[in-house]
Amino acid sequence: MPFPYNDIVLEHFKNPRNIGKIDNPDGKATEGSPACGDMVSLYLKVDPETKVITDIKFESYGCASNIATGSIITELAKGKTIEEAKKITWKEASEALGGLPTIKVHCSVLAVEALRSAIQNYEEKHGLVKNKETTTKEVVLKRLKKVMSPITGLDMVASKIVKDVEVEDGIVRIVVDLPETHQFANAIKEEALNKIESLWDVKEVKIEFVG
Repeated sequence: MPFPYNDIVLEHFKNPRNIGKIDNPDGKATEGSPACGDMVSLYLKVDPETKVITDIKFESYGCASNIATGSIITELAKGKTIEEAKKITWKEASEALGGLPTIKVHCSVLAVEALRSAIQNYEEKHGLVKNKETTTKEVVLKRLKKVMSPITGLDMVASKIVKDVEVEDGIVRIVVDLPETHQFANAIKEEALNKIESLWDVKEVKIEFVG
């Protein structure tokens, strides 16, 4: 049985570029799920004048392809403007690695989704969103589907820990069915705040733990 990875993929797996975390990033995102075995977190620093990505790092939780695609996506995006980086495709990432096994192509899709989500997070934080959508309960729930619960490996909505969501006059209230003292409560709260606070018309996010 032939080995599934080529030399380029193995090189990025063994010696990943730009691995790590950026403190106080201009944009960040996490995509994937522990339930499917692959996750990637991505952090950006962007020049405020030129909108060039000056630094980018990633953290990977997954297989060799997940690490390699996280590595290559950071190389492709670094030095580009955010508009140029938005145009990077999963096919471009896969081709830059010399190709991936069919069963692992989703890793390049995941890396590109993380890059685009981090750029979106940056744009929202800095008031650069062009097509502004009014924040509703449905919008909040859609964002919370991107927040993973370490308890189940599923997102907050799928794991059914979101008891209620209210949106009124720019104030978002989220009721979570967990004790405030739960070991994962702070991590869930931090990630939920990151997903919701950046929305352009949100003034305050209140997260209440009631378990």
